[in-house]
Amino acid sequence: MATNPADDPSKTPLTLLGLGAMGTALAEAWLAAGHPLTVWNRTAARAEALAARGATVAATAAEAVAANRLVVVCLLDDDSVLEALDGADLTGRDLVNLVTNTPGQSRLRAAWAERHGARYLDGAIMAVPPMIGVPTAGGYVFYGGSAELFEEHRDTLTAPAGTRYVGADAGHAALYDVALLSGMYGMFAGVAHAFALIRGESVAPSELAPLLGGWISAMSHSVGTTAEQLESGDYTKGVVSSLAMQVAAKGTMLRTAEEQGVSPELIEPYFRLMERRLEIGSGEEDLSGVVDLLRR
Repeated sequence: MATNPADDPSKTPLTLLGLGAMGTALAEAWLAAGHPLTVWNRTAARAEALAARGATVAATAAEAVAANRLVVVCLLDDDSVLEALDGADLTGRDLVNLVTNTPGQSRLRAAWAERHGARYLDGAIMAVPPMIGVPTAGGYVFYGGSAELFEEHRDTLTAPAGTRYVGADAGHAALYDVALLSGMYGMFAGVAHAFALIRGESVAPSELAPLLGGWISAMSHSVGTTAEQLESGDYTKGVVSSLAMQVAAKGTMLRTAEEQGVSPELIEPYFRLMERRLEIGSGEEDLSGVVDLLRR
């Protein structure tokens, strides 16, 4: 006789609020892993396919919360979390919030959950929906907040994606998230400028792409060097290209942009910061001192 994977008593039952693209991907991963799952979504039709796969569909968010101790929230924003959970009894619940927040919002939500009798874990998903449930895709989730909650539910939380616990401060998951995304957008800005330089030339983007990708990968070692310098306070340690030398390159960079008819707006601000650092620091430094200029 065939058995239902969700009948496995070792699989923790859980509730999921929110069935957008990411929420649906999470739901499918938990169902595939054999976890009994209760779902709720404001637009009920989104739950139909999951119901066909064995999920229990709750009529209200409060009903979904009451169904299981472990409650995962994957809604649009912080306001939608408060709206969905208004009137729900969170006493004794383990609330995992996967909504994208700022560190401050996450800390406020953690205090709010505690006042409502729940343990709280804040999560920041470092993946896109197609990566969820695919171990080889490399996606993972930062978690900050209750260590006890995380340890108890680690196996369940790992079913959709890898997990990285970053400490008891509920704001740190969001902080790590935004820090990584900020680095990503800085890279995107440089890539956009690079491609803009070759537009109108006889250089195909597909010709530049592998060279640009390889160069960025080769330069990524500087991330570790910057971290070491910031922690030691010695910005001259391990310098390969000095601050003075890099500031001197500004003219060539900006003149090339002008010749190619490209706006310097993506790279000029960084050169201005480098010049400011050179005025107060040593030309023998690396670029790490720029970090201090960004602190208000």
